[in-house]
Amino acid sequence: MTDTPSPRETALTPIDPAAVRLLKRAILILFGPFYFLFIAFVPLLCHRRRGFRGWYWRLVKRACTRLLWLLSIKASMSAEVRADLAEDENSIIVINHRSHLDGFTLMDVIPDRKWFTFAAKKELCDAALLRVGFKGAGLVEIDRASGKVALDTLTQAVKTMPARRSVVLFPEGTRTKGQSLGPFKPGAVLVARDTGRAIRPIVIHDSNRLLPRGKFFPRSGTIHIDALPPFHCDPAATVEEDVARLRDTMIAVFDKD
Repeated sequence: MTDTPSPRETALTPIDPAAVRLLKRAILILFGPFYFLFIAFVPLLCHRRRGFRGWYWRLVKRACTRLLWLLSIKASMSAEVRADLAEDENSIIVINHRSHLDGFTLMDVIPDRKWFTFAAKKELCDAALLRVGFKGAGLVEIDRASGKVALDTLTQAVKTMPARRSVVLFPEGTRTKGQSLGPFKPGAVLVARDTGRAIRPIVIHDSNRLLPRGKFFPRSGTIHIDALPPFHCDPAATVEEDVARLRDTMIAVFDKD
């Protein structure tokens, strides 16, 4: 009986033949800038239309899916987990951060019924074009000049979100270079405690193997994504204990391969 290859062993297996990958890259280089400029300009023209946020969010998700297809990258998540996430409510999503591909793969695999958004640093919203687009997509604008102000802004934004919408946070704060997960910042736990929401940990595998630091074009392959059961903060524990328990929960899944 042949052993089934582990996700780590299949991560760098090319999705398409070399000729197909070359053709896709050519299409991306030639036509990609025009398509993604269109995505960026849509909010300037349509942001006042009724229901704009809903259909624009789906448009952005489709753009991420098409980008991964053109890069010959597959984002893999089980059907059971997708179905579970479609019904997810009252949560804050936390994911590990290994590569610039992480956000695109998350956008691709999470079902349309599950709305989520990202927290973006205020500087990204200074340009008028980006500001309209980010607000249209529901991004939470964070001023990182003051940690307390940023946390208060994020907490208030989460409190006003519908139950089916979640904000996505990177507890490591930046892309991690090491073999395992980096130290976690307490922001997600603090917001969860203040809002009463659960934390939904999502673990992304091997995105850094497809697109390491310093590389511009990624390799073809598969990024595997695990969504863990909801994590509930312990009111009897300290914030530091909850952060450590959350990190340990995610490390157990990240390191299993």
